[in-house]
Amino acid sequence: MKKIYIIHENDEWTDHLTSRLDELQVPYETWHLHEGIIDLTSTPPEGVFYNRMSASSHTRGHRFAPELAASVITWLESHGRKVLNGSHALSLEVSKVKQYALLEKSGIKTPNTIGAVGKENIITAAEKLGTTPFITKHNRAGKGLGVQLFQTIESLKTYVSSNSFEEPVDGITLIQQYIKSEDQIITRAEFIGGKFYYAVKVDTSEGFELCPADACQIGDAFCPVGEETQKRPKFEITDEVDAEQMDKYEKFLKYAGIDVAGIEFIKDADGRVYTYDINTNTNYNADAEGIAGKYGMLQLAKLLQEQLNLA
Repeated sequence: MKKIYIIHENDEWTDHLTSRLDELQVPYETWHLHEGIIDLTSTPPEGVFYNRMSASSHTRGHRFAPELAASVITWLESHGRKVLNGSHALSLEVSKVKQYALLEKSGIKTPNTIGAVGKENIITAAEKLGTTPFITKHNRAGKGLGVQLFQTIESLKTYVSSNSFEEPVDGITLIQQYIKSEDQIITRAEFIGGKFYYAVKVDTSEGFELCPADACQIGDAFCPVGEETQKRPKFEITDEVDAEQMDKYEKFLKYAGIDVAGIEFIKDADGRVYTYDINTNTNYNADAEGIAGKYGMLQLAKLLQEQLNLA
């Protein structure tokens, strides 16, 4: 019997989807790829495969899960299996450098960014960027890994030479132009089946990088922003979106071979929009969805059901 196969490394994030598949009575199997075997002499099972591998897997002790998933997906695709968020999507998930390069190639503005390997080169990159404040982040990230805000080069030097410095799992630290929104809001647009589903406003007043599923908060130990926390929902689904911008994102996702994603962007004080993250292992905030009556995992489960019926 054909079924849905979910490629992942985090049961906690996957349970929300499998409960929806149970609700729709869609047959499925989960492939937890923390470890495993790739038997290139065998033929993959029939069905539809959905990749939910995360760039932050190493923070859960699953250091080589993305590499294993990439090999498995290549094997699946070589046999002509349908893979949602296939090999190209996974390649973008684990590299913000690749994300930014492809976004810029597609005419979508990203913050000025320089990648560096080695502590001295991180300092050199910040000097080359030539603007303050700026932020650092990890190239292979998720959960806001490595995100720090700096007002000066000197504060960066202090951080890099301290025990608090976080070495990126792939060695690449990004030094990036800091884009400040007047209302401390970023927006995450959710796309399912390559189509815009909804947008959620994210309050960053308690940390300028937040995760929709678990609201992980990134502090700024070296250079606090100092603004007061505003009492408003951290996540709020909104209808206030630019249709032309969403259309541009849909075209980008089609070009990039991405079926399911959350795309994060920010608007500066002059109204300029900067896109700074594509998350192909998207999660959704239950509280915001309950208020709006829109449910991303249910919509995703329906997409998988549709794809299975076509397989």
